[in-house]
Amino acid sequence: MSDGETGEGPGGRAARGRPRRRARPRRHGLRRLLPTWRMVFAGTTLCVLGGSGALVAAYLLVDIPEPRSAAAAEANVYRYADGSQLAVAGEVNRESVDLSRVPETVRHAVLAAEDRDFYEDPAVDVTAMVRAAWNMARGGEKQSGSTITQQYVKNYYLDQRQTVSRKVKELIIAVKLGREVDKDEILEGYLNTSYFGRNAYGVQAAARAYYDKDVAELDTAEGAYLAVLLNAPSAYDVRANPDNEPRAVARWEYVLDGMVSEGWLTRERRERLTFPEPREFRPADSLSGERGYLVEAVRQYLADAGVVSEEELARGGYRITTTIEPARQRALTRAVDERLLDRLSADEPPDSYARVGATSVDVASGRVVAMYGGRDYTEQFVNNATRRDYQAASTFKPFVYTAALRHRARTVDGRRIGPDTEYEGDSGREVVDREGEGSGWAPENENGEDFGELTVAEAMDRSVNAVFAQMGADVGPERVRETAVALGVPETTPGIDGAQGSISLGTATPSTLDVAEAYATLAAHGTHRDVSLVAEVTRNGERVELPEPRAERAVPREAADGTTAMLAGVVRDGTGRAAREAGRDAAGKTGTAEEDRAAWFAGYTPELATVVAVFGQDPESGEQRELYGVAGRERIGGGGFPAEIWAQYTRDALAGEPRRSFDLAGVDAEDAERDEESEGSDESPSAEESGGSGDPDGTEEPTGPAEPRQPGRTGPPGGDSPPETPPPAGTPGPGEGGGGTGGSEETPGQLPAALLPEGSYLVRVPVIGVVGVG
Repeated sequence: MSDGETGEGPGGRAARGRPRRRARPRRHGLRRLLPTWRMVFAGTTLCVLGGSGALVAAYLLVDIPEPRSAAAAEANVYRYADGSQLAVAGEVNRESVDLSRVPETVRHAVLAAEDRDFYEDPAVDVTAMVRAAWNMARGGEKQSGSTITQQYVKNYYLDQRQTVSRKVKELIIAVKLGREVDKDEILEGYLNTSYFGRNAYGVQAAARAYYDKDVAELDTAEGAYLAVLLNAPSAYDVRANPDNEPRAVARWEYVLDGMVSEGWLTRERRERLTFPEPREFRPADSLSGERGYLVEAVRQYLADAGVVSEEELARGGYRITTTIEPARQRALTRAVDERLLDRLSADEPPDSYARVGATSVDVASGRVVAMYGGRDYTEQFVNNATRRDYQAASTFKPFVYTAALRHRARTVDGRRIGPDTEYEGDSGREVVDREGEGSGWAPENENGEDFGELTVAEAMDRSVNAVFAQMGADVGPERVRETAVALGVPETTPGIDGAQGSISLGTATPSTLDVAEAYATLAAHGTHRDVSLVAEVTRNGERVELPEPRAERAVPREAADGTTAMLAGVVRDGTGRAAREAGRDAAGKTGTAEEDRAAWFAGYTPELATVVAVFGQDPESGEQRELYGVAGRERIGGGGFPAEIWAQYTRDALAGEPRRSFDLAGVDAEDAERDEESEGSDESPSAEESGGSGDPDGTEEPTGPAEPRQPGRTGPPGGDSPPETPPPAGTPGPGEGGGGTGGSEETPGQLPAALLPEGSYLVRVPVIGVVGVG
């Protein structure tokens, strides 16, 4: 047997001493591609390190950004003078509130609904995110899995896009925010930025939208319902869609049960709660109705006064308390509706042409307490109370007379202008200048009526154009303009050109607000106060500085009081008799613009100066239209609807307050005699000579005149009766010395003799002033 056969050969022997190795199986191509555990470990380690590095880099590189403009923007909240809400205006209906103003039960309801472990857990809850994703993958209800911190980041800093990059940013910013910001601050931000439906962003806006309450007034049940809405507002609004009620009630009970399980609500208290039905859904614009006009006027006031610019106001966040008093605002609206608007056929001309504007000013403070700009701001954006495109007409005539008294003006033939000064009142009479030369201007009276010779008092009662056109020329158009501006008519008013004699007949176009400011100055005995529409402005809890209230002498008291006496006669005996329905001592003037396109009544009591105007405007073209035939009346004059609205409003606005007189007179002969003996008769300086009121702040009233008694009138308009006793011995009469006012020079501080009827005498009294009696 050969070696190969017996296995004795060299190779065979060696092999017999150890077991034979098995041949390794040849690997297939696929298995060569599978990673080993070493490769898996190495790869995993690299991924973790790379991912961690990326997260660290992202954490370092991604800063907490500036808030989104839409989220940071807030509505401006406007309030009435008593603090009640007037309107919320802005692109975003949001009013941020401090967390302390949110009741604790409301906060707990939100936590029970959205993140019960908010105060204990980190800013990002990975487990909750995975659980929410798994639940939705199985077809369950949609869940975010996000913590309150994450939701706040999404609302305040990012957008709502569902992208990976946005989600990564959300996680990183949430982690940073959780490390750097207090939990209470995050919860406050979340409550102020979350959307609750009904265009309400933030819990305060939601409280208003659903329950018409301030957030601080919400109870536990209401707070739980608002918490329900955070999940999906449109799915749980039971008024917008009644079919939502079953699921809304179920979710509401879930929130309450969560509050019980967390120890925030007792079981007994929870059992007593019933589902709180929210208010009816009102999708109307927040500035609809009258509110928009008030807001627009306030915006303009803030911009004009330099308090808040239009750009700053557009950024929002302002809390603005206006001077508008809700009771008086309602009274004004009611008067406009009942006296005119309710009588109109709104869709047919000429009734469809009628527009009403009105402004009421508190005489003592200059505050606007009521304003009517129109029926609906969303249908007509022009504010009828502040518009400056209709002639003021005869409401300017009192300014002519005030200018005459202020400058102690004389007629062309040298007579001092006063209530008994006679003028030629024929229609179409040419006006002459102070040199007696014809001006070429011959204004017509209403209906072309001729009056012949009549006194200034009678001309004011009857609103005779011919008389006041000539008086304006006697005084000087520039002086008329200066006086109107001093009283409060803006010098930028269209048409207020002192070079034009027609200024005396009211060709200028001030607003009802402008005229009310000027008439309030007359009511305040010549002391002018800038009107104000705003009592307080705050932003982020800080008060914004408002202009200091100013009170300064505009015209001498004798000029203002003399005009008041004249205008009291217009209400008592003249074209403004309808205003007597107010039941108050009142002074006022009617006005009817050219072609009856506007009708005015401007009047005042000692407390309120109110101006009402009816304008004719085509609702389609916007063109001015005649008011003929409105509400079935042949003509619309200032003594009609405007005076009637004024009377009803004034009566209601002052209801319950004592009746006051104008305090133009008020001493009897015995008091006057004592004053004469103790102080003399001609030592009081005039307001102009003393530089104003005599008070450094301009608030103390200077001495001034009493009302002159006018022919055919039974007594002073203030309700005071003239003295029954003869003048005290030694009292100088007209033309005599010792303080009389005859001749060309008047005793400073006393009413010029031309303001008094023939045979009157003067009595000087302290503080109250000069009394003219017959």
